[in-house]
Amino acid sequence: MDASVNLPSLDEEGYLIEPGEWNEDLAVHLARMENVKLTAAHWDVIRFMREYYEAHQVAPDARYVIKHLSQHFGADARNALFKMFAYGYVKQVCKIAGMKRPRAWSTG
Repeated sequence: MDASVNLPSLDEEGYLIEPGEWNEDLAVHLARMENVKLTAAHWDVIRFMREYYEAHQVAPDARYVIKHLSQHFGADARNALFKMFAYGYVKQVCKIAGMKRPRAWSTG
């Protein structure tokens, strides 16, 4: 993220407070903070999450993301998600995709 761009408000854990302030440059910055090098597969997950959020106004549960990934990875979709985001769905995927921190639901 360019140093001249203001970082939106994050909560104490580093999650975006207002998901509407998210953009792809911010995702790159957040990914760097999480030590995640974004690939085309990462972007597929992130964009799916953003589309789901736009349609439902809530972050998708990990099982929806895994179902989406199964189109590309088949039965290995769950493992693929957790290989891409080694520290987990809530810790990394939700944060990089600009979601508020999910509370009290399955992480996959």
